[in-house]
Amino acid sequence: MGIAALQHHAHNPRVSAALPSLAGLSKTELAEKLVAVGVELKKARMRAEQLWRWIYHYGVTNFAAMTNVAKELRATLAQHYTLARPEIVTQQISTDGTRKWLIRLGPGVEAEAVFIPGVGRAGALCVSSQVGCTLNCTFCHTGTQKLVRNLTAAEIVTQVMIARDALAEWPTQERPLNDGDRQLTNIVFMGMGEPLYNLDNVDTAIAVISDGDGISIGRRRITVSTAGVAPRIQELGERTGAMLAISLHATNDELRNQLVPLNKKYNLEDLFAAIRSYPSLNNAKRVTFEYVMLKGVNDSLPEAKALVKLLAGIPAKINLIPFNPWPGTNYECSDWDTIEKFAEVLNRAGYSSPIRTPRGRDILAACGQLRSESVKVRASERAKAAT
Repeated sequence: MGIAALQHHAHNPRVSAALPSLAGLSKTELAEKLVAVGVELKKARMRAEQLWRWIYHYGVTNFAAMTNVAKELRATLAQHYTLARPEIVTQQISTDGTRKWLIRLGPGVEAEAVFIPGVGRAGALCVSSQVGCTLNCTFCHTGTQKLVRNLTAAEIVTQVMIARDALAEWPTQERPLNDGDRQLTNIVFMGMGEPLYNLDNVDTAIAVISDGDGISIGRRRITVSTAGVAPRIQELGERTGAMLAISLHATNDELRNQLVPLNKKYNLEDLFAAIRSYPSLNNAKRVTFEYVMLKGVNDSLPEAKALVKLLAGIPAKINLIPFNPWPGTNYECSDWDTIEKFAEVLNRAGYSSPIRTPRGRDILAACGQLRSESVKVRASERAKAAT
């Protein structure tokens, strides 16, 4: 059996269900797991490097595939561990090619990840960092789901592995899959949760995802979005080197307090002082500002001009996001004409301000629509609520 065949050669699912998985672990954790099954400490680090390459470069799901690892060790590993991914509860594919996975991470603990083709260099995976969210942004469906818990670094990494599995994106001897062949080139921490409230795990996950011997998605292609946890923004940059995105949505404190309640804690002045301190900002490393277009709320021309003023001196691009409706919301999306006029003000001021084409709306996978079925609503009930 070649690598390709071994890669997805399933092992007994009942065995794997009871055993802990090594998928998603850091090098240090892999070495610890090896020591736990009797590998000498001195050799554990080298063996961890071997496992790392099989797990994260080739994406194997079976220890038998690890041809340069001694047979006895492979057998021992298979007795104690698995390489299984977390359970996929549902996978949905939108008419526009967007894919959404609902992933079960434990009893009552589910998170969503969304792959969006044609974003970034080739395609972006939107990952979750928490189950639920504490921020209660009034226009965001995810914010209506109470926080269940932070995700571990491994749980964040396995979202990327699940996407790679589904896209058949692991290299094989026949198809080495260098950068030019990849569909998944960018990672955005814009799924469920506030990444800066789980910074330690986000930092570790980014280290695993960006490692050149494994998944190898560079830090410049990883973007972390925050609703504005000002005290941790500089630390995010120093620790991860990731690109920064700010979920902004308003140009004055009064409106932002309503839309993004976190603003009451860290107002625009605090937030922009933190943004200006983000390490190594320049035209090649710009901050992305996300601005959801809400009809009659934040979409006037004076607000477009206020936004230009607010961003003065910051290397920035602005993503204008047509509001994506969800059942029970009171907001409406701005008219297309209004959005275009808003964008024109920003463009004239020299800012790149693409209007983000809504993707995956039909499967509730668009921006602000993610909400896992940890709060389970049957599809039939949701359809009734929407009518």
